[in-house]
Amino acid sequence: MSIKFTEYKGLNLPTVASEVLDFWKENNIFEKSITTREGNSPFVFFEGPPSANGLPGIHHVMARAIKDIFCRYKTQKGFQVKRKAGWDTHGLPVELGTEAALGITKEDIGKTISIAEYNEACKKTVMRYTDVWNDLTEKMGYWVDMEDPYITYKSKYMESVWWLLKQIYNKDLMYKGYTIQPYSPKAGTGLSSHEVNQPGSYRDVTDTTIVAQFLSPTLSKGEGAETENSVSKAFGFSSTSPLPSGGAGGGIYFLAWTTTPWTLPSNTALTVGPKIDYVLVETFNQYTFRPVKVILAKNLVGKQFSKGFFASTDASDFENFKEGD
Repeated sequence: MSIKFTEYKGLNLPTVASEVLDFWKENNIFEKSITTREGNSPFVFFEGPPSANGLPGIHHVMARAIKDIFCRYKTQKGFQVKRKAGWDTHGLPVELGTEAALGITKEDIGKTISIAEYNEACKKTVMRYTDVWNDLTEKMGYWVDMEDPYITYKSKYMESVWWLLKQIYNKDLMYKGYTIQPYSPKAGTGLSSHEVNQPGSYRDVTDTTIVAQFLSPTLSKGEGAETENSVSKAFGFSSTSPLPSGGAGGGIYFLAWTTTPWTLPSNTALTVGPKIDYVLVETFNQYTFRPVKVILAKNLVGKQFSKGFFASTDASDFENFKEGD
């Protein structure tokens, strides 16, 4: 026996969505999902708050849809789910946006504008897109209490955070540690990963880096005779090899590229890779123009030097070269 189903053509999903939203609103369905479960076990939900000084994006829709799934599931299981919305009103983006709107810098605060006036301006700036957020919340069918949200700049919220920190401290769960964080010289503060990823934070710039020379004790003298040390053995150098035996270059150097030259004074070691092919290159110091012998990774020779270099695996090939060649 075959069953026939009515085929609906020209289904207008936006219209269906609007009708469902209107039904929820007219009948207070969200509110009833809470009041009809009075006395039941609670499922506590505080939304990780967005910042209303920026427009919502598709990633907010995805995240909120996932949050909504859990809250609806718990509601269907009989829990009372009071869904608390919130607004994140702290952070450097809020301050920078306010300063740009006012045409001031950090140095002007307390001089051309009072701290109270600046704080008030920040409060207005950070809530500028609440209407857009509320509209998105309603249209995507996300159930959350937008009428009574928690706002992080409220004294009650900040006092709660300090109270929680005190409880953590009293239970000896807080410790002092050190970590390396991005820093903004202009703002005079550390940066969170979210702040570092703000639009315009990354730019392609040309920066000056350095290639440092690390002198290698390739040959060391023992009692009355030259002996090889671990470095020379590892790279196959010997005291009879004509190329690495010193000369005008005064030793052999490892080349190491760094974008943080200010760390070199405290440098204590240089590592090499056991699976990396290294080569010994006779060249000249580009600042003193004196001959120098350097070791670097084989696949970096073309990047460090022009294509006019001479390659050889036998040190004797260099015997006929003169200074300046």
